[in-house]
Amino acid sequence: MPLVRTPLPRARWFRSAVLVAASAGLVAAALPAPAPLGIGDPLFPHLGNPGYDVLAYDLDLTYRGVNTEPLAAVTRIDAVATEDLERLNLDFTHGTVSAVTVDGLPAAHTGSGEDLVITPVAPIDAGESVEITVTHTSDPSGPADTGGWVRTGDGLAMANQADAAHRVFPSNDHPADKAYFTFRITAPSELTAVANGLPAGRVTRGATTTWTYRTRHPMATELAQVSIGRSTVVHRAGPHGLPVRDVVRTADRDLMEPWLRKTPGHLEWMERQVGPYPFETYGVLVADADTGFELETQTLSLFERGLFTEPGYPEWYVDSIMVHELAHQWFGNSVSPRTWSDLWLNEGHASWYEALYAEETAGKSLERRMKAAYAASDGWRADGGPPAAPEPPSPTHKISLFRPVVYDGSALVLYALRQEIGTEAFQRLERRWVADHRDGTATTADFTALASEIAGRDLTAFFRGWLYEAKTPAMPGHPDWRSTPAGAARTTPKPG
Repeated sequence: MPLVRTPLPRARWFRSAVLVAASAGLVAAALPAPAPLGIGDPLFPHLGNPGYDVLAYDLDLTYRGVNTEPLAAVTRIDAVATEDLERLNLDFTHGTVSAVTVDGLPAAHTGSGEDLVITPVAPIDAGESVEITVTHTSDPSGPADTGGWVRTGDGLAMANQADAAHRVFPSNDHPADKAYFTFRITAPSELTAVANGLPAGRVTRGATTTWTYRTRHPMATELAQVSIGRSTVVHRAGPHGLPVRDVVRTADRDLMEPWLRKTPGHLEWMERQVGPYPFETYGVLVADADTGFELETQTLSLFERGLFTEPGYPEWYVDSIMVHELAHQWFGNSVSPRTWSDLWLNEGHASWYEALYAEETAGKSLERRMKAAYAASDGWRADGGPPAAPEPPSPTHKISLFRPVVYDGSALVLYALRQEIGTEAFQRLERRWVADHRDGTATTADFTALASEIAGRDLTAFFRGWLYEAKTPAMPGHPDWRSTPAGAARTTPKPG
């Protein structure tokens, strides 16, 4: 009986063995010069890469205890080719690559712009699975406003939105390509490492400990989170027994408890609005860092320590910002934007539930806030473009994409929609939206279509005016509201 072997990920080993000595050079000579690619996102033209779909990332990071020194790293990527590829590009910058393999065989590689361009020894056919392994460094040095690693008072955290994950690890760095993640973080044993998802093991060898975490749901690269520091992980139960874990400086454990214990109630409130929480765990990461923003990293939202310690912030405001980042777990994380121009669906919804929570729990009028936003809306549109067609961010300051028009300017669109179709239909739309697109990506056109279906009439013209026009349409039910270029209700949004 002949021996039957299970095929390896790509059954081209005979071809590869024949080609390994000469093929890399021959293929490289026949191909054009390496160049950065992209998937055509209007706001980030070189972000993402065509030709493959990432299924999973496996990140090994070794931190030696100094947050200004590069980490040693290995990134393994499981993907499926969606077209024939003689080369493939990964987004990667701000690190040094020492080796690349494709299906276990060494592959030629070079940098071009912010891409790592890889030439395997044999072409990859459409439909084939492929495993890419990159040995590299991950450098936390550099300006804080470029994103990626955030240096904290006792270690590191991540802030990758919108296009900075590839400053940390090689990736297809666009939310249109979500994948499962495994993190293995090795650090001095006196430190604690935490990442997205749930713990999957911890091993101590001598003076170091390796912590493993895995996600149970696909995730956009911009939502990856790794925290390393002198931290305590605080556990409690959320709705339906959901594991809630918060990460704080050990020295701040008691100081932060009045805020940490609010999260189960926040979760219950959000579930009443839009349905079940979409992930396997949730919690807040309070970082000793001055970022200027908070960030909805999946299952573990990043907050500045100063948000909770600055006496100038009233309790109701901090409370509502916590709800803002929690709301993103549904809007932006579970349902991710297909392109960055769909960002209004993330930030508009998070700002909407932030404002609704403040009204219900602290008596802060939603209508008054929306009237102020309406007054500022034409000015916001002039400064940053309309909600669904924002102007590109500055090349040297990518966070400038997050202008007021995508926060309260986009929550205003949802307020107008509720006025247009009624509260009951609006609530059904919100629940359907997060249920229909859970763990996926969606577009403004998808939202328009679903809203039209639930309203029982075509809302294309309504959304065209509210999302794409330079001037703000008349507010349904409030014909007296006026918008002028001067003034702004909320010119420097805090949340992410």
